[in-house]
Amino acid sequence: MVATRARIAVDAMGGDHAPAEIVAGAMRAQAELGVDILLVGDPDQIRASVSDPDSLRILEIVPAEGTVEMHEEPLSALRRKPKASINVSMDLVKRQRADAVVSAGHSGAAMAAALLRLGRLKGIDRPAIGAVFPTVMADKAVLILDVGANVDCRPKFLEQFAVMGTIYSRYVLGVADPKVGLLNIGEEPRKGDDLAVSAHQLMVDNPVIPFVGNAEGRDVLSGQFDVIICDGFVGNVLLKFAEAVGEAVLQILREELPQGIRGKVGTLVLKNNLRRVKQRVDHAEHGGALLLGVAGIAVISHGSSQSPSIFNAIRLAKEAVDNRVLDRIQAQYQRVAMPAADGD
Repeated sequence: MVATRARIAVDAMGGDHAPAEIVAGAMRAQAELGVDILLVGDPDQIRASVSDPDSLRILEIVPAEGTVEMHEEPLSALRRKPKASINVSMDLVKRQRADAVVSAGHSGAAMAAALLRLGRLKGIDRPAIGAVFPTVMADKAVLILDVGANVDCRPKFLEQFAVMGTIYSRYVLGVADPKVGLLNIGEEPRKGDDLAVSAHQLMVDNPVIPFVGNAEGRDVLSGQFDVIICDGFVGNVLLKFAEAVGEAVLQILREELPQGIRGKVGTLVLKNNLRRVKQRVDHAEHGGALLLGVAGIAVISHGSSQSPSIFNAIRLAKEAVDNRVLDRIQAQYQRVAMPAADGD
């Protein structure tokens, strides 16, 4: 049986560097990843963004009108602009013309459009945004969720995040036996607020979750955990802080490397090491975050994404499609009745 190529709808108008950087990343992805790209946006702007418009013949352009601006309230903007690029992108997945969506535009609008157009998976109360962080252990990453979709959570939401994170870690990140932790202010089960204490007990009692206990802030990048669960408020603060740390590390390296001929020689010697450092700490290398829990695959990229980040976001979407993440989450909820939380 010949595997079908994943079809990825890319919101060409979303992001600070749209459409040029988005289109460049999409073209590279189609050439190198074995995917089919549907560029969604204003055809004239898309064609004008490349030096050789004929090169776009390998991609399909799907017309859209306008985008949701960063200052706009997502729901009202989506209703006012039914043909906005993010709406059209989600509709392509709903109509099964595409397998996934990638957008670097308004993250709130992307999440709202996914919920409105695609709906939630059965058994999931709230979707979560899962972001991959580097750790101090080489070749090991940690999945954090939620990093922004749900500011206020109930215990059962965190339990559902843990189930989805387990599946994502196992089948997309390739962790055979993922270790799941709950972000808290201490290791003890009774530490934290009512949300943390109740969620801890739900995860202990759920046989689907390979729960190993609470994770403190110092544990996030330690490599001791493969998945860390938290509410979207804490997770978003953590995400922005981690991005800032990565940028700070790269800037410090630039400033502290010796100058002059000696410095150039030293930099050449360390070239491969410096490249690996960048790959481990630069958020662009991870591409974006997967919105888990909606009935479709959506990757939300950083608003400042340039072509390498878009390429990696498309790679992430392809991996989620190829590893049937949606089917696995849905099958899990059909197979195992989620225990109800008292007073959640």
